[in-house]
Amino acid sequence: MRERARALAETGGVAEALAAGRLPARAMLTLSEGLVLGLLRQGVRTFFAIFGHGSTDLGNVLRVYAEEGQVSVINCRNEVEMAHAATARAWVHGETPAVVTSIGPGALQAMAGSLAAASNGVGVYHIYGDETTRGEGYNMQQVPKPEQGLFGRITALMGQSYTLHTPEALRDCLRRGTACVHHPYKAGPFYILLPINTQPQAAEINLATLPGRLDVPRMAPAGGSGVFERARDLLARAERPVIKAGGGTRGAPAAIRRLAEHLGAAVVLSPGSTGVLPDAHPQNMHVGGSKGSISGNFAMEEADLVIFAGSRGVCQADCSGVGYPKARAVININGDLDDVSHYANTICLPGDVGAVAERLIAATERAERPNWLEACAAKKSEWAAFKASRLSAPPMHDAAFGRDCLTQPAAIGAVASFAKAHNAIKVFDAGDVQANGFQIVEDDAPGQTFTETGASYMGFAVSALLGAAGVRDPKYAIAFTGDGSFMMNPQVLIDAVEHGVKGMIALFDNRRMAAITGLQYAQYGVEFATNDSVAVDYVLMASAVAGVKAVHGGHSIAELEAALAEAHAHDGLSLVHIPVYNGRDPISEMGAYGSWNVGNWVDDVQSRYLQQNI
Repeated sequence: MRERARALAETGGVAEALAAGRLPARAMLTLSEGLVLGLLRQGVRTFFAIFGHGSTDLGNVLRVYAEEGQVSVINCRNEVEMAHAATARAWVHGETPAVVTSIGPGALQAMAGSLAAASNGVGVYHIYGDETTRGEGYNMQQVPKPEQGLFGRITALMGQSYTLHTPEALRDCLRRGTACVHHPYKAGPFYILLPINTQPQAAEINLATLPGRLDVPRMAPAGGSGVFERARDLLARAERPVIKAGGGTRGAPAAIRRLAEHLGAAVVLSPGSTGVLPDAHPQNMHVGGSKGSISGNFAMEEADLVIFAGSRGVCQADCSGVGYPKARAVININGDLDDVSHYANTICLPGDVGAVAERLIAATERAERPNWLEACAAKKSEWAAFKASRLSAPPMHDAAFGRDCLTQPAAIGAVASFAKAHNAIKVFDAGDVQANGFQIVEDDAPGQTFTETGASYMGFAVSALLGAAGVRDPKYAIAFTGDGSFMMNPQVLIDAVEHGVKGMIALFDNRRMAAITGLQYAQYGVEFATNDSVAVDYVLMASAVAGVKAVHGGHSIAELEAALAEAHAHDGLSLVHIPVYNGRDPISEMGAYGSWNVGNWVDDVQSRYLQQNI
């Protein structure tokens, strides 16, 4: 095994070692080593791992290949944390990693964390130990039920799953795996179940036939189908077209900009697609949806034609289906057949977002819609003035802290401005910080902000910092998190130091789950069970971990900016604790502008849904 690992090191990879004759095409390998070689052939070199009795053989193979410099193993302290870190590795840094756990509770935790990857279309391998195939009796930590393959069935409910019951099935497993994690339009986690007793089992494997990374050409509808002509006719009749740019447009910002300018269409963003149009672009109406913005929701409500591009129709993004009350029809650009056909009265344009957008430009006349764009520009100016008033709000007296504190929008705005000035990536997880954050950020390109809105997973942002472990020249990242979200995965304080991560945690502390508190007040006029009476000294807590630089963010913008500079100068992980006001004064939050099918709003939203044309 070590000789094979050295052959890869000396030639550059599996394919190169095969071509040079340093690896035989057919070899007797254990399933564990065959899996590692197969993943290496797909470019998977980073393994986020918590080893246990269900993964000792795989762990030994990874040890040898790590000693020969072929893989990097990032040992972690929590399976949810490492699932998030792996998601960030693929999403932020563009490298497909693998998550390795033992059997049982660890696998269930990692699978729970994989919801973030599944919801955001991020490809990651998840490798879990599994019960033995011989049925000699219950295996410790298996599901205690007399049925076969229960973990494989559980993971198959979350996404695509493969149990390597037989080592010779490795080729098929990896072929299905790359089709999932490297899917061009809708990637996701792929779960590999490794029974404890098949991991060390030897079999003859043809290394030359193990699949590499999936690579398929960009696709668009074929000519002669008439679909672009029908789209052209719809656009010719439209007076107020809107492009809803979903997360699938992040890879095609130039094409979306050309399409918007060609059609004279307003563009409404999803929380995950900020930067697809530069923030100041006159046709960028900012985010729209249940939280949304004055300008984004205005464009949605007035649109008579909606061009969905790379959008899944998530409830909060389209106001639970009632966000476009005046729309008569839809043109939908999406590579996924379910998503492209989601709305009624739709012309489906399946395929690569950028390729289809360019075909649509070629098939249509350039349009000028000055009245529509002027109305949108007025609302954009109104939103800009409103946002400026919120970001410049003075500190307010907070009952929990017993003193004046910055409002959350003002504090988030200050940290976002600092990030932009220092070319730092911004990462948000679930909660009030995220909801205010995607309304505030002013991105000019995709990749400046990553916000986990797909699953709204508390603890994602801080765990995502660990995704940079071992990355060559990673961009500096700031995790924007609330006190509740931070306490979901605080072990990143240890793991980030252990693996040499340089980044910052901006911890906005309002002593409660403010997003739900606000929802309770909006629906029922009273809060319930969303706060606590326990004060936490987060600076002291973080400082207890050697290597972490923790500073207090102060109670004014000037103090916060000084704290951010001090934290940023630290060569490692830093944390800035920012107490923020929580209360009923509306200037302390960015507001909500759309509808959501929850709580006591359900009857109203569902009745309006029946009246929609799309």
